[in-house]
Amino acid sequence: MSDEETRKHLEELIASFATAMLVTRSPDGHIRARPLTIAGTEAGQVYFSTNLESPKMDEIAVDSEVAVTFQSDRRYVSLSGTARKSRDRALIDRLWKESWKVWFPKGKDDPHLTILIVTPEAAEYWDLTGLAGARYILRSLKAYVTRTTPADGSDPGQNAKVPF
Repeated sequence: MSDEETRKHLEELIASFATAMLVTRSPDGHIRARPLTIAGTEAGQVYFSTNLESPKMDEIAVDSEVAVTFQSDRRYVSLSGTARKSRDRALIDRLWKESWKVWFPKGKDDPHLTILIVTPEAAEYWDLTGLAGARYILRSLKAYVTRTTPADGSDPGQNAKVPF
């Protein structure tokens, strides 16, 4: 697969998730992860709605380098990049979901509502679905029967590092 094809596959994988774990560094140097609902994705970027006054926003103001992880039964993505806040009205209007009123009772105009934008610098995925997943299962079964270890990441449909 070409870089463009692996990037497209990565974007399709990310779009299939509803939640992710955002990992930041706290002021005392500890690594901290928390689950967030994905507000949207576009051109490789991942959007989250969040409260402007949440601790993660303070952490990002000090250190904008973040990691985002996505996981399901047979799909996994690890993304590292930079995070920034946006109060862009058009972006908020486009991403707005009525369910956000639980956290932002004043709706789209809530002064605490901000969009957290993560721009990837590098990513890796593991996709054990479809044909690539079937090949992985067959290689694993063969390794089990022959008491060997299966080859690592030989199928870019299954595993790839994606440069940006």
